[in-house]
Amino acid sequence: TVKFETLDLTVTSQGTVQPRTTSQLVPEVSGPITRVAPSFVVGGFFEAGEVLLEIDPYDYQQSVIAARFQLAQARPRLAQEEAEAEVARREWEELGRGNPGTLTLRQPQVEEARAAIALAEAALERATRDLERAEIKAPYAGRVQSKSVDIGQFISRGTPVARIYAVDSAEIRLPVADAELAHINVPLAYRGTEQQAGPRVTLSTDFAGRRRTWQSRIVRTESEIDPISRMVHLVAEVRDPYAPGDDPARPPLAAGMFVEAEIE
Repeated sequence: TVKFETLDLTVTSQGTVQPRTTSQLVPEVSGPITRVAPSFVVGGFFEAGEVLLEIDPYDYQQSVIAARFQLAQARPRLAQEEAEAEVARREWEELGRGNPGTLTLRQPQVEEARAAIALAEAALERATRDLERAEIKAPYAGRVQSKSVDIGQFISRGTPVARIYAVDSAEIRLPVADAELAHINVPLAYRGTEQQAGPRVTLSTDFAGRRRTWQSRIVRTESEIDPISRMVHLVAEVRDPYAPGDDPARPPLAAGMFVEAEIE
């Protein structure tokens, strides 16, 4: 007896877990490190906005004080020049003839005083921002992948001090042969259109003597086909890979973990 059945076909692949977002921490000011957060260790977790490193702020505090002094000096000068310009205008209206020149009405002096205030305000803003940059803050919730500095070390502007990655999602590149694409609903990307959701993917690996599984979904295809292997790379995404799941014994889907994938 023969009967029809509906079967779920799967395409198998494998790949390595990678964080979706990785960054290098680069200081925007120079100075010795005076404090290091407890989470600033390899493998440490941190939250968005958390201060990971503090650079000695003394020089930048003095720059702020000097900039405030320059701004305080520039403001009375502008008030004085505006008052003298008003006196010159009144005197010309009473005694002068024809059209007064700009020097007669002291307009260049007023503009110079206004420019001095703008320059002093810009210097104060720059000094304030440098003082704020003495605290190196985390741009997102993540984890420290590697670091190259510690407390007491002098760091220079523009020198990388650590590599971090976000923990909001993880991605796995899954190579699939061109002939197998007919069996799965691949989300093709067209210019000017929204990315469509792809098929579900079951990820699995052996960890600590047990088989562990995670559920994910194909979110996109990469921009080109491998010219040598003729493979198309699909990207599966797992949201919040470090959150505890239903199984408390299941480990997090850590970066660098090798997994096998079954694509529906």
